[in-house]
This record gives sequence, structure tokens and C-alpha cells, in this order.
Amino acid sequence: MLPRIVIHSLDQARAALRAARELKEDVILESAAGAASYLGPLWFKALLETLAEETPDVEIDGLLDCGDAPGLVLAAFRAGIGRVRFTGPSEMGQRLQEIGENFEASVELAPQPALDLMNSSDVASACHAFLETRPSAISGSHKSRP
Repeated sequence: MLPRIVIHSLDQARAALRAARELKEDVILESAAGAASYLGPLWFKALLETLAEETPDVEIDGLLDCGDAPGLVLAAFRAGIGRVRFTGPSEMGQRLQEIGENFEASVELAPQPALDLMNSSDVASACHAFLETRPSAISGSHKSRP
């Protein structure tokens, strides 16, 4: 499972990607819980596009948390976001997963363990420490990148 880092700004996302690049780790950049409701899918999409332009040698994998709002999940699909989280009723989550397949998007139904950078005073160090203590980093079995 790829390590996950919850980001709250473009600067935090940049720091997370720098650490991942330096350690040759792939990561999933997650929005904060429910962020789709106050930032919107288009903001998150623009963030991912900006990061992709700045770091073309790194594959960017982002996840937008839509909380329990199915309409925001659908908006994220229309915006081209390939991975979202929905925390509403499981029946609705299953239906959204089916719809997501039409958009080549995946829907996660529960939060996964992640480093949340919300209260990190030294984001770069927090990302490095988190990624360095992951089993793949310790064993050296991570992917190699240019």
C-alpha cells in the first residue's frame, strides 16, 4: 500500500513530493476530510495539475475527500479526479463506485492511515520521517525513479 500524506496547501503538497522524490517513494496526496465541500473539486484538480507541471518526472496520485456528499463525488468525477473518498451510507458508496468505473475513477469508502500535515511546524522533516520509517523504505524495495 502506498504511503498517504494529507495536505492542506500547495506548499505542503510540494514538500511532500520533494521528500518522496528524494527517497524514491511513491505517495498518495490526500485532501483533508471533507475538503471537497469547501475547496471544491476544481481547486483540487488545479492543485494536481500544477504539481504535475512542476514535477513531470513524478507520478502524482491524489485523493479528494468528499465526505458524505454524493453530489461532490459526481462533481469530482466530472472534473477528472481519479480517486475520491466517500464516507456516506455504504449502499450509496457502492453505487458511486459503479458510476466511478465509467469515469475510470475509484471511490474509497473509509479513511486509511496517513500522515496529516495539519499541525506540522516542519512539513519537510515530517514527510521525510514518515516516508523513511515505512517498511518499503527500510527494506529498499521501493520503486526506482529517474
